[in-house]
Amino acid sequence: MTVNAVREKRRVAFLSVSAAILLTATKLAVGLWTNSLGILSEAAHSGLDLLAAGMTFWAVSVSGRPADEEHPYGHGKVENLSALFETLLLLLTTVWIVWEALERLFFLDARVAVNAWSFLVIALSIVVNTVSSKALQRAAVKHSSQALEADALHFSTDVWSSWVVLVGLAGVLAAQRFGMPVLTKADAVAAMGVALIVLWVCWQLGKKSVDDLLDATPKELHEKVLAAARVEGVCLVRQVRVRRSGPSIFADVIITVSHDTPLERAHETADRSEAAVRAALPGADVVVHVEPNADDDSPLTMARVLAARHGLGAHGIRISEEDGRLSMELHLEVREDLSLDQAHALASRFEADLRGRVPRLSSVVTHIEPGGECLLIRPDQDGERRVRESLDKFMAAEKSPLTPHDLKVSAAGEELSISLHCVLAPQTAIKAAHDLTVRLEKHLRAAIPELGRVVIHVEPPEAT
Repeated sequence: MTVNAVREKRRVAFLSVSAAILLTATKLAVGLWTNSLGILSEAAHSGLDLLAAGMTFWAVSVSGRPADEEHPYGHGKVENLSALFETLLLLLTTVWIVWEALERLFFLDARVAVNAWSFLVIALSIVVNTVSSKALQRAAVKHSSQALEADALHFSTDVWSSWVVLVGLAGVLAAQRFGMPVLTKADAVAAMGVALIVLWVCWQLGKKSVDDLLDATPKELHEKVLAAARVEGVCLVRQVRVRRSGPSIFADVIITVSHDTPLERAHETADRSEAAVRAALPGADVVVHVEPNADDDSPLTMARVLAARHGLGAHGIRISEEDGRLSMELHLEVREDLSLDQAHALASRFEADLRGRVPRLSSVVTHIEPGGECLLIRPDQDGERRVRESLDKFMAAEKSPLTPHDLKVSAAGEELSISLHCVLAPQTAIKAAHDLTVRLEKHLRAAIPELGRVVIHVEPPEAT
């Protein structure tokens, strides 16, 4: 939360304290003067509003503090606690009002003096409470503050209860002026009306405060996070947990990706998922955890995953099926510094693990080869010259429309590596293209004995 936001919340909370002081003092004075239970109940209501406004001012000041070791999620729950405290104050007010109203309705004959001051103080209450509640509500919505929202509800209930008291005073005045004794109890009836309004607000405010303190979240908020987290690359959103702490929202999400997703791509998927949730819930603290998809158990995916777990590389995987049983052939890359018995032991453990994970797999044939990775390579200009001369001789002998380009020649130790692109006619059969690259590789190896890795990429003209 920014410093300006904290200042604005404190400023609005201080204004509500000032308004509560003014109204409490005025209502109490006029209520005692006129002996109006309606006005005295309003004074008690405003007095508790003053206490609640003070609590709100303290809560918004504390909730703006940054997170620390003892409060890793920040201090936002103070606002929820403040709202619950205000609810309890409202309940105490309601009990007192109901008790006094029942006494005057059935047991006591209390005379109410109605004069211009009675109506003026209620009119003042309506104006001040309306202005205060609107200011508090705007700030509550802007900063998602439950403490300010609770304070706004207090002042808005004062507006409606003041109207009820105003009607009650009018009834008492009519009873005195026009001899209508049935209206003499209107003041006490109006007080009961205030109590009903306060009870309704207590239920709404108390339920929301308890829900937030117990980390209950609305279903629509959960669904919003769930929908936002489903970005491209996510197989399943396994778990969503959302909690509020005052104005702050925290979302913990677990997503699954395919078993064969590289680590870097899985991290990118998690970043996109986090960004999508933050866009749906601006300002939220979002954590996305990535797991492999347990339902992705295809033989092809399982072979790649298990190979990686055994520290091996798998490529050229072919799977065939006969009578419901599967057979698999694949190239298995091992470290080039291993001996044959070490490499064979690794391959055997991999094959046994794969058969255990894929029950339908009846046979696995692995071709063991060195991984051949070099950590340090350098361009080799002399080698590139020799390769170009060899390419020219090959094209002259083949009389082929082969057009090589993007030639790269590098050296790793005493070994040369080559990669190049070759353009062929688009209608060339793939078998003919492959046979041509095989002949080209044999020609290059015969001409350059120290040649190691050779990668030849064939493509139609439009792909260059």
